[in-house]
Amino acid sequence: MQDLRVSIVQGATRWHDPAGNRDYYADLIEPLRGHTDLIVLPETFTSGFSNEAIHNAETMQGPTVAWILAQAKAAKAAVTGSVQLRTEAGVFNRLLFAKPDGSLRHYDKRHLFRYAGEHERYAAGHERLSVEWRGWRICPLVCYDLRFPVFSRNRFDVERKGDLDYDLLIYVANWPGVRAYPWRTLLRARAIENLSYVVGVNRVGTDGNHLDYAGDSSVIDFLGHPASECGDAEVVATTTLQAAELLAHRKRFPAMLDADAFTIT
Repeated sequence: MQDLRVSIVQGATRWHDPAGNRDYYADLIEPLRGHTDLIVLPETFTSGFSNEAIHNAETMQGPTVAWILAQAKAAKAAVTGSVQLRTEAGVFNRLLFAKPDGSLRHYDKRHLFRYAGEHERYAAGHERLSVEWRGWRICPLVCYDLRFPVFSRNRFDVERKGDLDYDLLIYVANWPGVRAYPWRTLLRARAIENLSYVVGVNRVGTDGNHLDYAGDSSVIDFLGHPASECGDAEVVATTTLQAAELLAHRKRFPAMLDADAFTIT
């Protein structure tokens, strides 16, 4: 396990413009080529958070999946973010995790945002995703999942493998500025309780529903301290996660040994 360079891409996503957003985010990503290990885009980065975007949802054979694989290959880094994708089971708010070798994993958002009617239009996922990348175990989740600590919990099973589920927890989001304080607070809580780094990537600007987004993307260390914080403007920021410091903290403060065992259904 070595240090991991993580790049936040906090952009002003264009409303219902997949092709335009692919070009826009490609331009933001391009300077990162060869200079990072992991690139994190916001939630629904091709459309903005919209129930109406369901009508133009792509499939896994569509241009956005091809695009994210191409970006990972060109950057020689993993790239992740969520988009609306249509399957036989419905349309999912699906997080994609692409690696430069052409492999692709995905996670379907489990907690759909009832307040905005997302649960009435989109299908819900069930299984949490765990990805290994450059010696790190990574759990990527989507926006509203942040409010549900049980689903996010970093579990420890000494008989199974004697280690925690993940080293890095990621939340990609379209989190409106009116709820900025909960966003910042919950990111810190998830880091502290899970003995893990947390990366939260939000968008900025105003969407087609006239909602304003304050950004506040950040990298939070295992003590809840911000290693990197973004404001409310378009920004690309790279932070190096310190592997030795994380492992030393877990050894010094092994709270996972006293955690409650449970399963998620």
